[in-house]
Amino acid sequence: MGKRRHNNRGRDVNGILILDKPLGLSSNKALQQVKNLLFARKAGHTGSLDPLATGLLAICFGESTKMANYIVESEKHYKVTGLLGSTTVTGDTEGDVLEEKPVPAFDRAQLESILEQFTGEIMQIPPMYSALKHNGEPLYKLARQGIEIEREPRPITIYSLSLLDFTETTFTLDVVCSKGTYIRTLVEDIGEKLGCGAHTIELRRTSVGPFTEKDMVSMETLVDAEQNDREALNNYVKPVETALIDFPEVKLSPDAAYYLRQGQAVTVPHAPTSGLVCLFAEETNFIGIGQILDDGRVTPKRLLIISPETV
Repeated sequence: MGKRRHNNRGRDVNGILILDKPLGLSSNKALQQVKNLLFARKAGHTGSLDPLATGLLAICFGESTKMANYIVESEKHYKVTGLLGSTTVTGDTEGDVLEEKPVPAFDRAQLESILEQFTGEIMQIPPMYSALKHNGEPLYKLARQGIEIEREPRPITIYSLSLLDFTETTFTLDVVCSKGTYIRTLVEDIGEKLGCGAHTIELRRTSVGPFTEKDMVSMETLVDAEQNDREALNNYVKPVETALIDFPEVKLSPDAAYYLRQGQAVTVPHAPTSGLVCLFAEETNFIGIGQILDDGRVTPKRLLIISPETV
């Protein structure tokens, strides 16, 4: 990771830190805390978690922010618990109760039958309490003003939906889904199918793309490192290419790397015949994302600009 140039606005840091976001903290506040701990000049997160959700939040630093969209596009894995018999304004425990209904008796077979209806490609209406924007204004801000905006259903994919546990009034699910999936809405929709409503009482994201729980670092660990051994913070920042393991690697000759950096397409022996690729100069120096053209040449799509002193 890069860490050299210092000034009063921070230092150059390049790479990805996989935070285990704590309960009660918004994704943006978590981002700002981590950015300050590392004294980083530039940082951004990939895919918000609600304040009442915990788990994996990928934070990109410096030039790595250019790769954030590729992380956002990745499939995500959650563990969620829903409480039956009541719906809330926000879809979780943060909001006021909207309606309460008696919970009917049900068994595992009935609940799993309902889950099957939400597996695969489905349409989902985004909640008002979300970061989606209407005329440039986040929906959650409008919702707090009591304004309801009509939202169009959007296609999402639930790759797997497993029942881990249930009681007379709760159910716990393991969910693997596409980007754009609102787990709170999924819980609400399941509760509606049961005829009693539901809201989320616990939510944890356990993986995003190639990153899993074993990659996470807690805020407490980062704070301890900052207080006791600031240089140890560098060990928690992963190279950006670790987020792109599904992309084939293309090793560039010095000449090819030079021309690609000038924006020109190049011919690379034994390159893939289509799709996106990870570009490496000098065998191990990741320089960005390329795309294979119809004629087989490699063209730059998103390149990193990292000065030699920060590599």
